[in-house]
Amino acid sequence: MVIEAVIFDLDGTLAHFNLDYKALRSEARTYLIRIGVPTSVLKINESIFEMLKKAEIFAKNNGKTAEYFEAVRAEVLAIAERYEMEAAASTNLLPGAVDALKELKKMRLKMGLCTTSSEKAANYILNRFRINEFFQIVIPRNKVKHVKPNTEQFEMALKALGVHPKDALIIGDSVVDMESAKELKAVAVGLPTGFSSTQELMIHGANYLITSLSDLPILVKKINEA
Repeated sequence: MVIEAVIFDLDGTLAHFNLDYKALRSEARTYLIRIGVPTSVLKINESIFEMLKKAEIFAKNNGKTAEYFEAVRAEVLAIAERYEMEAAASTNLLPGAVDALKELKKMRLKMGLCTTSSEKAANYILNRFRINEFFQIVIPRNKVKHVKPNTEQFEMALKALGVHPKDALIIGDSVVDMESAKELKAVAVGLPTGFSSTQELMIHGANYLITSLSDLPILVKKINEA
């Protein structure tokens, strides 16, 4: 095994996670309840993607068309994008992010980014901090049907980079990143910035844990030397 590519998560991994996800989930849930989805099936602590799965089942069970659900989905994602753009405007990169990206580039590693954020929000952050040049491929939620922990985003990124999963390292702050990496048999690296605990990252498949992005190039060198 030789690491040829590194695929990053964005929020909580490269940039501080400051999305008001509680307010986002609450507004999305309120909207879905307003259009008839039963309150009892929508939990306030689940992601908007989990809510949308339940909303789709409800729509199908009640004879709604695919076009109807796509309109519902578009409305929920528009709500999400509004919160994401607010967060993108006030976030900062994590310490060591730029130096780590520069060092990985010097090592001639391919780099990609997979995020559940919208393309607009992701591009805003990448352009704002001028780090878009480091990534050969960026896969936001708009480009796939299923977001992580489904492996679709990472599979698309790996295909574009021309790298086999076993030769790729996936780094993220969330258990969904670890689950995707584990399923693909890629190297999973957890960064416990607060969204998921060290224990949660390990339980869900992290092969390695680092406390700073500055440690990432060092880790890749050690793996490749071994």
